[in-house]
Amino acid sequence: MTETSSSGAAATDAGEPRLIQIQAGPMANFVYVLADPSTRRAWVVDPAWEPVGVVRIAEEQGYEVVGVLATHFHQDHIGGDIFGQHVPGVRELRAEFDLPMLIHEAEAERGAEIAGCPPHRVESFQDGDVLELGDLAVEVLHTPGHSPGSCCFRAGSHVLTADTLFVQGIGRIDLPHSDVDAMYRSLQRLKALPPELAIYPGHDYGPESSSTIGRELMWNAYLRPDSLEQWRAMLGYV
Repeated sequence: MTETSSSGAAATDAGEPRLIQIQAGPMANFVYVLADPSTRRAWVVDPAWEPVGVVRIAEEQGYEVVGVLATHFHQDHIGGDIFGQHVPGVRELRAEFDLPMLIHEAEAERGAEIAGCPPHRVESFQDGDVLELGDLAVEVLHTPGHSPGSCCFRAGSHVLTADTLFVQGIGRIDLPHSDVDAMYRSLQRLKALPPELAIYPGHDYGPESSSTIGRELMWNAYLRPDSLEQWRAMLGYV
């Protein structure tokens, strides 16, 4: 597990989060500590592979972890059994800390089963909801495609784009619950965000660990199609 970057503003910068990016696991996952600098409250985002270690990093920097924020229900993000192995995640985290898991309503039930989180400790949200973390407002952007309940989270000038948008890439859309057309619509939504917004992906699969919407509009080939027909043709679905 490696802390790859730390971004954010001082507590005097209202509305801006403190964001700690950590690479964990053999699939080059990015795990995040998303924190409110003023109240020192934090969520761990997609805490798979070394979940307790992520909480320790947050605590060492003076933050109180109060929940798990899940971008989607895949095992490499929230833990569970996959490809014949067990990925540590929410189940192991909850064995030491009684934390709720926040996840999109489309994946709440199945996500609880995969992660081993009791249903009464699952808090679901919808597109457009504004989640409160201390004094920090976190907007939910439902971006299905990679999975039915995939979400991005916008806080201040930062957007966690998870497995929807990578640096010069996107998440897989050939999985059992993926939807090629839904991914196109989700990417169009992200394209419309302000170009200066910083993006933080779910995996370290690009040349940099983070980017901006503007840079991705310039260099990410998956953002070039402007119609569903162009999108399908680029992917070979014609």
